[in-house]
Amino acid sequence: MRTHRFLLLSWQPKHSIDMATVKDALIKWEEKSGEKASNQTHVKLYGQIPPIERMDASLSTLINCETLSLSTNSIKKISNLHGLKNLKVLSLGRNCITELSGLEAVRDTLEELWISYNSIEKLDGIQNMKTLRVLFMSNNLVKDWGEFSKLADLPSLSDLVFVGNPLEEKHAAEGTWREEVSKRLPNLTKLDGMYYCLQKSPA
Repeated sequence: MRTHRFLLLSWQPKHSIDMATVKDALIKWEEKSGEKASNQTHVKLYGQIPPIERMDASLSTLINCETLSLSTNSIKKISNLHGLKNLKVLSLGRNCITELSGLEAVRDTLEELWISYNSIEKLDGIQNMKTLRVLFMSNNLVKDWGEFSKLADLPSLSDLVFVGNPLEEKHAAEGTWREEVSKRLPNLTKLDGMYYCLQKSPA
């Protein structure tokens, strides 16, 4: 009687997925544009191929940058923003970010944070952003009012996009979302792309 032996091998890809750093992306950008990134006020490094995985120390060279776009990459952590003394707008949407630590480096200048489509559940660190006017963080994982209420510490916040978080989905389904937000953020003028109607008090 003949016995057959089978060897089961798990399939492995021939090549792992390459990842890029900000340094790599800046070098590529300068080669293509013929300009120095350190001189630019608007730096766009979104949708890189291969994607950027880490915000490395080369960001500190962007001393004139006012608007930085790093959206649609594979960034996991916010870091190395200390050298961006003029940064006003930071776009980090569609990455793999799970927390907001690292933003304190630009707390005195940042006015707009675009960080939708990530995996953020806790809002620790947002309280320090005293100049933040615009926060776009739809489609994250915030699920309770305790975390949401940390936004009340932002004195300049006027425009918020929060649709697609579990907290918003629950209360939107109940029809109470906008009312509940206005109780906690009375100075907000725009929520999820829609302005609040200001009611004048009777004379």
